Amino acid sequence: MRTRKTFSNWLTTRYLLIIRNEENFAEKTTVSFTYAKVLVFLVTLFVIFMMASLYLSKSVLAQWFDPRHAQLRANKQLIQLSLAIDSLSQEVDRKDQFINNFQSIVNGEDILTAEIVSVGEVDTSILASVEKEIDINKINPIDSQLRREFEELELFTIGYDDNAELQEIFFFSPIAGIVSGPYNPQLNHYGVDVVSKENEPVKCVADGTVLFADFDFSDSGYVIAIQHRSNLISIYKHNSAILKKVGNFVSAGEIISIIGNTGELTSGPHLHFELWFNGNSVNPEEFVTF
Repeated sequence: MRTRKTFSNWLTTRYLLIIRNEENFAEKTTVSFTYAKVLVFLVTLFVIFMMASLYLSKSVLAQWFDPRHAQLRANKQLIQLSLAIDSLSQEVDRKDQFINNFQSIVNGEDILTAEIVSVGEVDTSILASVEKEIDINKINPIDSQLRREFEELELFTIGYDDNAELQEIFFFSPIAGIVSGPYNPQLNHYGVDVVSKENEPVKCVADGTVLFADFDFSDSGYVIAIQHRSNLISIYKHNSAILKKVGNFVSAGEIISIIGNTGELTSGPHLHFELWFNGNSVNPEEFVTF
């Protein structure tokens, strides 16, 4: 009597696949298999193929298969550009505020209302509230009296021993010459006047970024000011020409202007050089050799 095969028997029956040479029927290789193994292999191959297709359709081939891909990509770029514009707008406002404060000091305005602050630390809301609550015209006489008292007590200046941070900076000489006008804050002379040869180039004393580079119509002529590290600012006045623009980075010893005789407060070609540290003037001769 013939035995009836079940489905399980059909799956587990072992078969042998023999590969022979067509010419001499020599046996090359043999493969043992069952239908169960073949089905498992095919199902596994199908699953791998489907997963790979799904991954490709969501990543590399998404631009062809997903109609939302272009819109999502455009929205992402739009958000990134919006954030970048907001950041740039805030940075421009801060720099404009900083430059306006510095221009006030260059023009000889009240230091109390034109305090130098580092870029990125300007609080425009505080400045607006102060300007609204204080009448500058009324405070000027009082401020002038206070300034004179501070200068008489020598509290407005900072000496070499009080500036540990400045002692760590190596200062290049802006120009080689003779100091004709020394530093004297009691006479509102917050820098030194250095006489040198005609058309002598003026060099930057340390690495920094140009904050101001323009003609001061009040008394200083062509002025260039540079922000250095440690809240230090160097100012160069009465130039005949300015070779850098606002925002330029300059290295120590790099030529930034040409000595001149521009402005009202000058009697001959010279360089008026100032150093300001944390909003206070310092004696340049204590740090720079001319």
